[in-house]
Amino acid sequence: MTATTISPAGVEAASLLAAIHETSFAPADRWGVQAIGLLLGLPAHFAVLAAMGDRPVGFAIGRAVADEAEVLTLAVLPDARRAGAGRALMLALSDAAARLRAEAMFLEVAESNAAARALYAGLGAAEIGRRRAYYPDGGDALVLRLPLKPHGATAGG
Repeated sequence: MTATTISPAGVEAASLLAAIHETSFAPADRWGVQAIGLLLGLPAHFAVLAAMGDRPVGFAIGRAVADEAEVLTLAVLPDARRAGAGRALMLALSDAAARLRAEAMFLEVAESNAAARALYAGLGAAEIGRRRAYYPDGGDALVLRLPLKPHGATAGG
């Protein structure tokens, strides 16, 4: 299996990130180049890009304010899932947020997304709430809280 490498991603990567997002999400949930570029141009917003070999396979965008951080999106190409990229992205994102002095990271996950829920639970995230009919398809989102500490790993699978 090819190792996952993680690198920072900035506004210049908006087109690449939008292409990954388009392939990773249903049409109603996709973010375009303009939306991603605007987010990455805002203070306190940051992104990490995952690659397997020389192939970009996923990314995550977060923001940190005061002592809290939030995962805004995490996308991994369908044919690259279950190979460690999502975990590597979450570790890198949580490390970046911890370096910005965030003590906890929050995120929403579709109640129906068992794979993502297992990933987040495996990292120590706990359910703290629910947003009813949060997604365009009417599905509920679970609100999760992940306590932060630097993991020291921004690569690996």
